[in-house]
Parts: sequence; C-alpha cells; structure tokens
Amino acid sequence: MKLPAVAIAAVFACGIALGLHPALAPHVTSRFFLEVCFAASLALIVAGLAFTRIESLFPAAAISLSSWALLGFLGACVAEQPLPVNHVTSLLEQKRLSLDSPLRWHGYLRDEPAKLPWGYGIEIDLSGVEFEGASLPVQGGLRVSFTPRPEQAPLPELHAGDEVSVLTEAKRPQVFRDEGAFDRRTYLAQQNINLVATLRSAELIEPIAGSQHSFATRLARTRSRLREEIDVLCSGSPQAAGVLRAMLLGDRSFVDRAESADFQKTGAFHVLVVAGLHVGAVAAVLFWAGRKLRLTRSMTMLFTLALLFSYVAVVEERPPVLRAAVMTAIVVLGGFFFRRLELLNSAAIAALILLIAKPLALRDSSFQLTFVAIGCIAGLAVPWMEQTVQPYVRALRGWKDVTRDAAHEPRAAQFRIDLRSLDRWMTARVPQGMGKAAGYGLAGGLTLTFRVWELLVVTLALQIGMLPLMALDFHRVSLSAPLVNLAAVPLVGILVPLGFLTLTTGLTLPALGKLLAIPLTWLTGLLVHVVQRFGHSPRWSYRIPGPPLWLIVFFFLIGAGLAICIRFGRERPKTFRWGVCFAWFACAWAIAAFPFNPQWAKGRLEVNVLDVGQGDSLFVVSPGGRTMLMDGGGAFGGYAPQDTPLGTASVAAASFGPSSFGIDPGDEAVSPYLWSRGFQKLDVVALTHAHQDHLGGLAAILENFHVGKLWIGREVSSTGLARLEQLARDQRIPVEHELRGQSFEWDGVHGEFLAPEARSDDAASSAKNDDSLVLRLQYGDRTVLLPGDAEKQSEHEILAENGPEAVRSDVLKIGHHGGRNSTTQSFLDAVRPQIGIISVGETNPYGHPSLELLERLEAAGVRILRTDRDGAVHVLTDGRQIEIHCFVACLGADKTASALAKVPNQK
Repeated sequence: MKLPAVAIAAVFACGIALGLHPALAPHVTSRFFLEVCFAASLALIVAGLAFTRIESLFPAAAISLSSWALLGFLGACVAEQPLPVNHVTSLLEQKRLSLDSPLRWHGYLRDEPAKLPWGYGIEIDLSGVEFEGASLPVQGGLRVSFTPRPEQAPLPELHAGDEVSVLTEAKRPQVFRDEGAFDRRTYLAQQNINLVATLRSAELIEPIAGSQHSFATRLARTRSRLREEIDVLCSGSPQAAGVLRAMLLGDRSFVDRAESADFQKTGAFHVLVVAGLHVGAVAAVLFWAGRKLRLTRSMTMLFTLALLFSYVAVVEERPPVLRAAVMTAIVVLGGFFFRRLELLNSAAIAALILLIAKPLALRDSSFQLTFVAIGCIAGLAVPWMEQTVQPYVRALRGWKDVTRDAAHEPRAAQFRIDLRSLDRWMTARVPQGMGKAAGYGLAGGLTLTFRVWELLVVTLALQIGMLPLMALDFHRVSLSAPLVNLAAVPLVGILVPLGFLTLTTGLTLPALGKLLAIPLTWLTGLLVHVVQRFGHSPRWSYRIPGPPLWLIVFFFLIGAGLAICIRFGRERPKTFRWGVCFAWFACAWAIAAFPFNPQWAKGRLEVNVLDVGQGDSLFVVSPGGRTMLMDGGGAFGGYAPQDTPLGTASVAAASFGPSSFGIDPGDEAVSPYLWSRGFQKLDVVALTHAHQDHLGGLAAILENFHVGKLWIGREVSSTGLARLEQLARDQRIPVEHELRGQSFEWDGVHGEFLAPEARSDDAASSAKNDDSLVLRLQYGDRTVLLPGDAEKQSEHEILAENGPEAVRSDVLKIGHHGGRNSTTQSFLDAVRPQIGIISVGETNPYGHPSLELLERLEAAGVRILRTDRDGAVHVLTDGRQIEIHCFVACLGADKTASALAKVPNQK
C-alpha cells in the first residue's frame, strides 16, 4: 500500500464519526459498553498480528484497519463522557447554582489581561464560587470584559497565573436557538469558556496572590509584550497594527467587522488566522537560516523545531497552529532521516496524532477545512503539476549545462535544448555584453511564470475542493479568491518573517526596529488595499445556502476518484479522466449555483418567530411560497472570542463594544436560518419600527439576499433607518411605506395593516414603540396578529378605529417582548388569542417578559411560548388547524405539552 497512513487515518475518523452519531448517544456512557468495545479492539489487534506473522497480508490489513475503526469509535465514546459534577455547567443544569444575582468567583488568570479596542478582557480558570453563604468548588472558565470610564479607577496590576476574586453577574454565553445558527456556547466551551461577564468597576476584581514565575506565565508576558510592541512600531497606522496582531500573534481583537468581511469576501481570511501558511513561512525561514549558518543536518533540524515550537507557544497552542506545527515537524523529521515524505501520508499521520489526542476535533469545521485543503494540494494540485509544469521547472536548473540533459525526461531535455537555442539567437541580436543578462533574464522570467502558474493551480484546487465546506459552514462563494491569493500568499511569506524580525529588533534596538517597521507597515497596507479593492466589489462574492448532504458526499467521492486518476490512472483513457474531471466541476457548479428549490409547507401559511436574543425577527411564508421577513433583530453584548472560526463577519469579529465590532443577529441567526431552508430571495423585508433591536440585523439581510421590496411604516428621524434606506437604494430595492388601512393578498392570505396611522407632519424626531407596523394575517378561518412593539396607546387607537372583531386572532405575537405596557387587558380581551408567542432575550436586563403580563396571559387561558426558552417558534396553518413546533421541545408552559401541538378549529 503506497499510502498506508491515509487508510489508517480514514478508518479511524470513520470510527469517530460513528461514535458521535446521535443514535448511539444513549449507549456511549455505559461502562459495560465501553469495556466490550475495548476488549473487541484488543482482540482485533491480536488477530491482525497473528495474520501478519503467517504472512497473510490482506486479512491482516483488513483486521488492522477494523481495529483502528473500533479504536476511533471507542475514543469518541470516551470523549463524550459527562462533565464532572463540580463543573460550572453541571452545577447550573442541576440547579445547584443560580446566576440570577452577582456572585464572587475565585480562580487564576489564564493569560495577561488582553487590551481590546474598548477596554480589557480577562480570562479566569475558576476554582470556586461563593453562593448562598457557602463556598463551592467549581471547574470551568470565566471571561470578563471591562470598559474603563474616565472617572473610574484603573484595573489593578494583574498578571497570568495570579489568584483573583471577582464580584460580577456572570451569564452563560448567548446562543441563538434557530435552525442553522452558529452555536457560540458550544464553541466557547471547547475553549473552556463557560461563563461571560461584564465588570462594572475595577474595584470588583481583587488580587489574592501573585503567580509563581513559571514557563507558562513567562510566555504569557512575552506574548503581551509583543502585542504592545506592534502597537508602538505601527503607531502611525492602527489598521496595519490590527492586521499584524492577527497575522503574527493570532489576536484579531483589533480587526473590525468591515475589514474581516473584506478578507472573507476575497477568500483571504486565512491570512488573519495563524495556521499552515504562517507556520510554513516561519519554518522555511528557520531552515534557510540554519543552512546559512552552516549547521549540521541534525543541528538544523533541532534549530528549526525548537524555534518553531517556541513560536507556537508564543501565539498560543490553538488547534490550527498545532496542526500546522505537527505537519511541519513530520516533514522536517523526514528530511533528517533522508526521506522524501509523501505529503498525503504526512498529513494523515498528523491527523491521526491529533484525533488520538482529541477525537472531538473531527466535528470542528477548522479541522475539516485544514485536512481537506491538504488533500486538495497533495491529492490534486501537486500530482497534476508533477506531470505538467514541474519537469520544466526542474529543467531550468543549470539549463546551460549540456551534460545534465540526460538526467531529464525527453520533453524536459528538449525544453533545455530549445532554451539554449533561443539564448544563442538572442545573444547574437543584442548589444555586446548584454547577451548573458538577456539569457538569464529569459530563464528568470520563465521561472517566475511557472511559479505563478503553480500558485494559481494550488489556489484553484483549494477553492474548488473546499467549496462544499465553505458553502455549508460559511455560506459564501468568493470568485476573486484565486486572484487575491496570488498577491496575498507571497505577501504573507514576506510579512511573517519580516514581522518577527522587526519585533525582535524593536525590543533590542528600538531605532532600527522603527526603520524596519516602515516597509512592514507599507507591505501590510498593500495587502489590505488589495483585499479591500476586491472586497468592495459585490460581483466578486456572494452568499448561498448550504448544499444538501448527498451532493457533498458525491462531490468528495468524485474528487477522490479524480485524485486517483491523476496519480495512478495514466493507463486509463483520457476520455475517462476528462469525464471524471467534468463530473467534479459539475458538482462544484451545483454547489456554487444552488439550483435547488427552498423548503416550505405548500398550501399552508407559515409564521416563524426566530430567536434573535432581545429583539424581533419573524419570517412569513404564504401557501404559494411568497416570503416576508419582518425585522432582523439587533446587537447584544458579550465577550469577544479571540479564536473564532472562519465564518461570518460577526463571528470573526468581537462580540460587544462599538458597532463595528458587535455581533449581528441578521448575519449570525436570521440569515443562517433562511439558508438552512434553501432561501436565496425574499419578496419583502418589513421593518416594524426604527429601534435597534428590530433593524440592527436588516443590513445583513439586504446584503445576503435578493430582496424585492423594503416596507417601513411611518418615516422617523433615525440614523439607523436612514442608513438602511440608503443601502436599499444602493441595491435598487424599492422602499414603500405601509400605514393603517393598507392591505395585500398573497395566495389566499389577506394581510391588513392596523397601525400606524398616517400623519401629515414631517418625520418624527425619534422612533417610538407606538410607531410599529401592526399586521394581521388571515388564511381561511385562522388569523395571526403581529403587533411589533406597539404599546397601550397604539392598542387603544387600533381598537377605537377597528373594533374588537377586526383584531380577533388565534395567534398573537406578544407586543414589546412581553413588556407590561403592551398587550393590555382590553386589547387581550378583544384579540382573545389561543396562543401567545413572546420574542425575548435570555436573562435580558429589562425584566421581559413582565410577571404582570404573564399573569394576564395565564388568566386568559393563553398558551405561552417564548424564544428564550423554546427557541424559534414555528406556526403553520392550512386555514383550519394550527400546528406549532419549536427549535427546543415546547415544554415549560403549563398549557404546552409537546413539541407538536394542534389547535382544532372551534368555529
């Protein structure tokens, strides 16, 4: 077998995937089950060794691979074991700990306090908490943010490893409970961050004991010092400093959403993630330095590995960095033993090592992208170049030496002969003394052309090969990626070593460091300029829904077949190879174009109330498939994850602070939900009123989808609304005002606006809740009322204008997130809903929904559903019956018994 490690890693990964299957979840925690699996794996290993001893290789290989698959399954089962009983997550789930009030937490600083654009971030490994007069030992991680005010005292001097206590109201990380939404809580838990909090005063964090000077604390201080040195060296260009922080040290805190989005749109986001490209550049420079210093082979290897892993330690041992470092170490060690390692085998060994250490990494999109990328390079690009352009690249080495021609294959030897003939022809026609320069110039130009072509081939193979995962996880297709990476990859190869040289020089010789910072800053600015030039053009990038699973599987199977044809299929007819290639490109086209119909309930009206935190967003689908999105949610607070995965701009940026760094629910919750159902177009986007918790996410919606119309109510003087209308005009989306008395008909659904009333005066000075669009939808005998944030004044006007019969509805989206001034008793008596849905953020600071309102609803016999508890709520009706289901099982309300509730027609 030419690629044994590939087969072993593949079956081991298949075993892990089987162990992570949800159907097996009830069994994997059984001790007896695990013991049986372990005994079976040992038996298979013994059987494999026995067959090997008798030289029966095929059965030995089959049994050996089966043992690896079983070991992978066992590893996944062990990794999925429950958390310790004293872990903070376990304590919260068992109700042994409550986060309803501020608590004093004890622990140790994981790193130096991180400087952020709006303040500081502190990560604490928890050791205890004071709760109800007792001190509880706890495990887990707490992330604290602090924004200092001028009148407040600064943070006390804190360093990595210090024991501290902090008095704060901690919360679990915010999560959107919608189909397709990014699970931030699980992602942060993988980084051992289980709670987030905001520190209101520096006096609330108290140092208890200083840290002992260990290797880890020294590394943390070095890392902090390097970050500060970047700011000093690039003080004249904050944008370059932010990008260099990300490229060199993996700190993306100072890269705002707009910059991050540009790198994503151009397929160059990998530049901001310290991973294979950066580690490879560092390793190449270290190996070159070792050779220039005339070190022995063993000393060069030790020199390269020692400094490489020092670099990994400085930028923190994050999964992408570790993967790249392990791969590089395998290649360096192979060279030490005079082995020319097969890249696919090297990658498989690295994957196997990482999966043995952490089986759950298999479901990490970053892990998947890393090894799909390596597979594209090693399985497609490298073998294709080896058969096409590489012989000519090698032929250019010593091309004037006739005695070397015989060492090359015939076509390459003929190329050398032709090149020498062309050199003689040029020498005879140029001025004397320039002939030699002309010949070497020709050879250098050819070398550069071949290298650019190789880079283009690699980039194309990567972009096409990673297309399914990029579409599935990040919903983006970047057409400019091959062109941008032609500039970005060489620039990174220069910037990374130059950056560390500048940092080292700046710490020892500040004046020289300032000089080196000039070209460093200029090159960084050039990189950003190239990215922005393409990123600002909407035609070079677009968003798509994730492809169906069957298409992804088919794509990778054909890709594997194509790799086999390129590597081993020379004896196959060319028509067969071209057929496989055509099928692969056809699959890629299907993924990029997404020619599939969206999923919707034909013949039924859908009203989907999405979980967007403390805000509103509703998605309406008519029985014939016409669509309307009402509101897009707003921003919420939280601490920024420093190692977020490649994805949406909001995920890649920080999650609180100024708007340029905040989370965008339109991009992180609403858009993924629509993509999960295959929607690319929206007939109407409606804004109920111009408050941030309703319009905050709509800009992303207008950018991510083809929108037919933008409906708004009364015009108000609002910066957010003005920007939204300007964006609509830029996208050539008509803006229409909908007011009381206007209506529409969609596939048998009658929609009527009950508010706001038209006014003759100019735009109001500010947006108010009572400006909300109030929409009543009727389909057959069933009605749904959507009042936005309308409060008692608007409700009174609606009743006075229309009367009770005009507002009576089966389903009521409760106004203003369950505030006590909405859904008044008189309004509730007129509507008489059977179901009330509250869109509200978990542990929001406003106390929504109010107890007074909940008591009114319960007294009226209304079935209550809430997005903070039940997640997205989906209402479907055929005009006779109403069907309801939720993202989380619709439990928790007295009158909600199951996730699928049917309300019979009572008329």
